Parts: sequence; structure tokens; C-alpha cells
Amino acid sequence: MLAVSNLEVVYDDVVLVLRGVSLEVPDGKIVGLLGANGAGKTTLLRALSGLLGIHHGAVTRGQITLDGERIDHLDPQQVVARGISQVLEGRRVFGEFSVEENLRVGAHTRPKERAANLERVYDLFPRLLERRTQAAGYLSGGEQQMLAMGRAMMSSPRYLLLDEPSLGLAPQLVGSIRDLISQINEQGTTVLLVEQNASMALSISDHGYVLETGRVVMDKPAAELLDDSDIQEFYLGLGGEGERSFRDVKHYKRRKRWLS
Repeated sequence: MLAVSNLEVVYDDVVLVLRGVSLEVPDGKIVGLLGANGAGKTTLLRALSGLLGIHHGAVTRGQITLDGERIDHLDPQQVVARGISQVLEGRRVFGEFSVEENLRVGAHTRPKERAANLERVYDLFPRLLERRTQAAGYLSGGEQQMLAMGRAMMSSPRYLLLDEPSLGLAPQLVGSIRDLISQINEQGTTVLLVEQNASMALSISDHGYVLETGRVVMDKPAAELLDDSDIQEFYLGLGGEGERSFRDVKHYKRRKRWLS
């Protein structure tokens, strides 16, 4: 299990972003993490993958464990070597490299498994095989997202951390990415899925968390979150009492039971 316990993260020794976050990602499951912009979702992923330091951030309280062993002090390459890979928001592919060169970069911690993993990635993403010699910068947004996911899979991760994989994609491509995430999970990779697209995330997740201003305010099985009236109103745009202006929706006050 990948577990976060009472985690606090500070940037530049001043800005407190995560405020006692706790969550669990059980082996073999898909866990969805929902939240608006600025809630702290990306910061949590940086803490999990060892990337806080380059953003002038640090864990000041709490811990992160993998199978009971603390990993919050490890460098990114050590985290990857232990089986945790992250797909960053915005894809971040090497535009001047070919598709296959991008994939090979992802295998630097598993050189002996490079050929087998390359075959696996091409089976998962046949479109990448068709584009294998093309410069990554000329791929469509959906193809670049597939490439970023494929590159992460080249390190044979046990845990795949996905940061907003549907961001900026057309609706039909969102469905394709959702199905690919399910397929990756069915092949044995555990997934922590960070998304603002609550409908997509909860439709494939086993469990879900809601993060608001650095705190977990809701934690339920994904099916129960989909049925929750607060989630329907604030994340799916359903229900609510009367008409609400855009400003009201963006600056709503939480009900007391939201934090209970």
C-alpha cells in the first residue's frame, strides 16, 4: 500500500499548502483525487514522487510510506526505482525527440526490461507504434498524453500517478484515456488519478478523496461519491437550489456537514 499520513507541505518556508492530508492507495486499485485549482493536488503528487525540492517545497510534518517503509526523504530517481512513476500535468514530452526516443528515456531505471516494456506500451497504445519515428512535438494533444503515460509505463511501475490526464482533451479523447487507465490497472498497475473531471475519475475509481484548500474534506467509495449531493452540485454541476451565478459557484460556502 502507498499511504500518506497527516502530511503538511510548505513552499519557501512560508506558504502552507497541505494541511494534515491522509489517504491510502491500496495495491491493485484506482483511487481518484478530486479538487479545484489550488486545492493542493499537484503538491501532493510532488511529495509522493520526490519532486518537492525543485519547487522549493518541503514536507514539514507527517509521512509517506510504501509497504510500511518511509519514502518522503527519497530523491525522485529512488522513488521511481521503488516502483512509483508520475505523469505530469501538461504531458511534458520531449518535443524534438521521436516517440520511441521519448519511450526509451522512461526505461532508464529498467534497462534490462526496455524491449519487453516497449512492446507492452505499443500494445497498449497502437497509435504510438504508428508514430514511433515522428517527433513528439508534432503529435496531437491526445497522442502526447498517450506518450507521457507510455513513457511512465516504461519503468514498470507498481503505482502510476496521473495528474489531470484529461486536461485540454476533446470529449471523445477523454473517454479513450479513461479506458486506457482502466486497462493499465487491469494489467496490475495501481493508479492514483488526480482529476478535475469528477465524472470521468469516479467512473473508473474504486475509492475517492476530495481535497479542498489543502485538506481532505471527503473520503468515500467512488460510487458513493457519485451519489453524494455535494459532489453532484459542486463537481458535476447537478442539483442545487435555484439558479446559481458563476460567481456563486466559484465562491460558495461549504455546508457544515461537508467538513464533518
